[in-house]
Amino acid sequence: MDLLTDFVGELRSAGIPVSLTESLDAHASLSAIGVENRSLMREALAAALVKNASHRVVFDTAFEVFFGLTSPDGETSNQIESDAVSDESPNLMGQKGQGKSKGTGAGSGYSPEELAEMLYNALLNGDQDRLRQAAQNAVSAYAGMEPGRPVGGTYYLYRTLRNLDLDSLLKRLINGIRSKDSKSPEADAIEERLNREEAQARIEKFKKEIEEEIRRRLVADRGRKAMAKTLRKPLPEDIDVMHASREEMVQLKHAIAPLARKLASRLAMRRRHKRKGPLDWRATMRASLAMGGVPAEPKFKHPRQAKPDIVILSDISGSVASFARFTLQLVYALSGQFSRVRSFVFIDGIDEVTSFFETSDDVMHALHRINTEADVMWLDGHSDYGHAFTEFWGRWPDAIGARTSVLVLGDARNNYHATQSWVLEEIAQKAKHLYWLNPEPKAYWGSGDSVVGEYGSFCDGVHEVRTLRQLEKFVGSLD
Repeated sequence: MDLLTDFVGELRSAGIPVSLTESLDAHASLSAIGVENRSLMREALAAALVKNASHRVVFDTAFEVFFGLTSPDGETSNQIESDAVSDESPNLMGQKGQGKSKGTGAGSGYSPEELAEMLYNALLNGDQDRLRQAAQNAVSAYAGMEPGRPVGGTYYLYRTLRNLDLDSLLKRLINGIRSKDSKSPEADAIEERLNREEAQARIEKFKKEIEEEIRRRLVADRGRKAMAKTLRKPLPEDIDVMHASREEMVQLKHAIAPLARKLASRLAMRRRHKRKGPLDWRATMRASLAMGGVPAEPKFKHPRQAKPDIVILSDISGSVASFARFTLQLVYALSGQFSRVRSFVFIDGIDEVTSFFETSDDVMHALHRINTEADVMWLDGHSDYGHAFTEFWGRWPDAIGARTSVLVLGDARNNYHATQSWVLEEIAQKAKHLYWLNPEPKAYWGSGDSVVGEYGSFCDGVHEVRTLRQLEKFVGSLD
């Protein structure tokens, strides 16, 4: 069970919360079902250890490293040193290897033509065992893996697939499937499309076998923990919003709604807990008269729980646009927890966009309107916080009140314009709270044209918010 303990440790390192109780549940699950059935083992561990569907990808990657690539006794199979095929090892065509290199397929002991024929037969017949053997031979022949070489699996995958000529193989496989399965010599359009989709699916399955084989050999060379760290991907809540890839941006969009529901529940619960104030002696004694003077039912003062007003001043220039978009989306998803939310966006000019959200049921549509309709250009379209703040204070001073919490979203990179920090001082004096959320790492604050230090001196807090986890922590603290 040391392997399971290391696996749980990797999940925690990746950011997945695993409690001691859940770890014990995972141990009990493996004791009950054993480790012979990989699929059953994966689902049992996922049921015990994963509580958020968005964490499943990270779990599956770690599982492949720690369990998917090992034999039932826990020993790693397919050691990298045993790449060469022995003289007694039969190939997929029922022949024995020749014990010497042939052509560019030197690592496998087979020529490129023999490897291509092996792969074609395995794909055509849908034989999973032979497909796996073909993947092993292809990696041995073309990947050029060397023990101790600090190269990622993607490089080896590229080298292997480049030499296999899968485009030609796909065409040949389509013809083979047509000849094998079709009842008539000429397939109609629908049957041809189905044949192509089936051939593509088999090719994709083979690519996954190649990936698994490469990963298996890397694990044998570098060890499970090192390989897991190399393959580790950030959870959606830990993705840096400003540097997210297209695939990661999709994950972030899917993570917003569950995060909003969790935060709304947390804020509502905290508000309910605050409803009970100090003991009301007068009301308690009055109620005790009905029980002979015994204060059996204490009475408490119930303070009025006013929901805060939120005013957002958001920089939507190119450098921080993605951060602003996700923050606005989350705040408006939580709008029921606040008395009112007013939003202003700026670059070097500023405009109010509250109505965009109030007149649209789809937040994404409102964000699109901001990008196309908001009047945020004043001079040259480069961030000018000083001018934007001055214009805001001159046009909408009534937006700030004694119950207002003001959130400024931006990196405070002012392009060396005048800061006009006196505006923030005025806002801070009038508002209940003033917070600045900066999507840049703290190490960059104050460098170059960053004036976050000057603005931050008037704020109740300046927070580094680069991920949804950090944003969740901040929004959950609003009162």
